[in-house]
Amino acid sequence: MFILMVIIFVVGYLMIALEHPLKIDKAASALLIGSLTWVAFILGAEDILTSGVSASWNHFIEESRILAAASGSTFEISHHTYLDFIVHHQIIEHLGEISEILFFLLGAMTIVEIIDQHQGFKLITDKITTTNKVKLLWIVSILTFFMSAALDNLTTTIVMVTLLKKLIGDKQTRWFFASMVVLAANAGGAWSPIGDVTTIMLWIGGQVTAVNIIIMVILPSLVTMLIPVVLLSFTMKGNITRPHLSENQEREFTTSFERKLMLFVGVGSLLFVPIFKTITHLPPYMGMLLGLGVMWVLTDILHRTKVYEDKRRLTVVGVIKKVDIPTVLFFLGILSAVASLQTAGQLGLLSVWLNEVTNENIYVINTAIGLLSSIVDNVPLVAGAMGMYPIAEVGHFAVDGIFWELLAFTAGTGGSILIIGSAAGVAAMALEKIDFIWYMKKISLLAMLGYFAGIATYYVQMLLTGHL
Repeated sequence: MFILMVIIFVVGYLMIALEHPLKIDKAASALLIGSLTWVAFILGAEDILTSGVSASWNHFIEESRILAAASGSTFEISHHTYLDFIVHHQIIEHLGEISEILFFLLGAMTIVEIIDQHQGFKLITDKITTTNKVKLLWIVSILTFFMSAALDNLTTTIVMVTLLKKLIGDKQTRWFFASMVVLAANAGGAWSPIGDVTTIMLWIGGQVTAVNIIIMVILPSLVTMLIPVVLLSFTMKGNITRPHLSENQEREFTTSFERKLMLFVGVGSLLFVPIFKTITHLPPYMGMLLGLGVMWVLTDILHRTKVYEDKRRLTVVGVIKKVDIPTVLFFLGILSAVASLQTAGQLGLLSVWLNEVTNENIYVINTAIGLLSSIVDNVPLVAGAMGMYPIAEVGHFAVDGIFWELLAFTAGTGGSILIIGSAAGVAAMALEKIDFIWYMKKISLLAMLGYFAGIATYYVQMLLTGHL
């Protein structure tokens, strides 16, 4: 069963990677492996746990014996003990950690959707008037970089690619700009505690703190974004041709006041989350749900006199139907599967092997994780790393240690090397029908140069600040 768990995970992962050819949604595959790995685990619980590779089980037994000795009784291991450990301890513990991430994402996605439904982002996009390709490239890249940090890379990519459809008529030119949006969005999300799912996971998991991840990762992320933009600035020439927009596309169905209010309150709610955690020490999802609650009340009051159709469209009751729930279920499945491998001990064995192969070089390990994230989803890679390497008291694996900072950067930006390597890339690919081979020929090398330049920047930064 120990090996079967790995096989289930690998097969399921291949199904996720081949989502488009198989025409099976990755959320369905994730939910399958998220449940089947636990089924295999509990069916082979005794053999797996008595093998001694599960650090969680060893810790559980040690604590149970100490408690039994303190009460003057003897602790005996039975079949019920194995079931109790898996069902009432590990699943409940991991479900609590996973739920924090899921509720955070659900709240953030709903807030962003509220802003979008109120056309709040139109206030930003309407300010872009240049037709010069190079100027527009810089504007779009820098705007995407900082928007991604405040919102998230997936949402920012959707917003910016939608904007490009209104700005650029030529398909090939639009592909270039959409690809640069992917690079900038992934780079911008890596240094912000709320900008990328993987950084959110590390922040909520306690591996990094909000202020430190911003200070230490923003410069490498900026370099990763700037290198491709600078190189393209020398080769890209001419002006863009704007598309003809129909009357329906330009129709405004909210007032200027409503757009401004929702944009400022929504973005303010997202930016308030790290402050909320610092002040209250409550989990970040509580701050996100507080912001959602405020916006829910605000939209209900704002639209209370409107006709039923408009009210349903603009209040949370209607908006929440547009939230990407399959993405939330995907995270639930994949994080649940990784949790089972962590509990059973496979990830512990993998960490030992990685340390031996790389001679415990955290730069090599993280660089490899980043490159791998261009092929496979970065969420399980980061979840796996979190499971393989527990938080230490001091050193590279301590809170805000070099390993976790570099992991946030590499996992967040490495996915840009291939169009399918990140949620932002997949979204751009779906919206613009970007060809996989075209992206590989035109963008992958630029993305890789930026990726390695960012790692080098982080290394130099550590040398100059005395951390190495």
